[in-house]
Amino acid sequence: MSPRVAAIAFVGGALLQLRQMGRTPDWFLAWCTTPLTTLALVALLMHAGRPDLAPAAVLAPVLMGMWSESLYVGGEVISVDRRAGRMDALLAAPAPFAAQHLGRMAMVSASSLALVPLAWVPGSLLLGRAVPVAHPALFAAALLLTAFAMCGMATLMSCVFVLARSARTVQNALSYPFFVLGGVLVPVSLLPAWVELPSSLFFLSWSGDLLRDALSATDVEAAGWRLAALAGLALGCWAIGCAALARTLRVARRTGEVGHA
Repeated sequence: MSPRVAAIAFVGGALLQLRQMGRTPDWFLAWCTTPLTTLALVALLMHAGRPDLAPAAVLAPVLMGMWSESLYVGGEVISVDRRAGRMDALLAAPAPFAAQHLGRMAMVSASSLALVPLAWVPGSLLLGRAVPVAHPALFAAALLLTAFAMCGMATLMSCVFVLARSARTVQNALSYPFFVLGGVLVPVSLLPAWVELPSSLFFLSWSGDLLRDALSATDVEAAGWRLAALAGLALGCWAIGCAALARTLRVARRTGEVGHA
């Protein structure tokens, strides 16, 4: 596969996903639930007399929404293509399936960045002041790396979605347990000690800690090292996802397990 052909397939997949998302409003479900979740969490903390924790309550729905949109929309891409009978045609097309699929996943992850203002605006309105970001450069870098990692994870899970008869079952099992493992709302340091090791291998725990520290006015310790660790985990997700997707597609072509609904 030449880089030019791969780039064309990547851009074509991103544009295809953008058009399909525009025709499928339910793929934007996270855009509707994120503001409501933010209002609920911030209201609970204010009622408990802890408005100082409100920034973390605003951040948690963003990470939850990004994770859910990446996996749910990513899973629906495969499911919809299979129901419509497009999977066989996409696999047989001259354009590399992996490249166009990565483009579609990248568009999903990029669109999930819109969840940031959808959480920040209602959270700030409820607090009566803007939620501060003390370290904007660190916040932006961690957020972009998180979106990059989300795209890689969605690509990795697409391997399961290609062969599974019901992608929905897999999707439902990958939400709340991973929110706990990633310390999305409650930092991992406050969880049982045995959670720390598996959590350290999950990129969302690094993302949550970095983004929370970026909101705090205090100095962020070892920011460069932690960003490097997050970048390494994100690249690992992409590398494993691409390799697993290529192998899964070879198996799917050989066994014909891509056409059932």
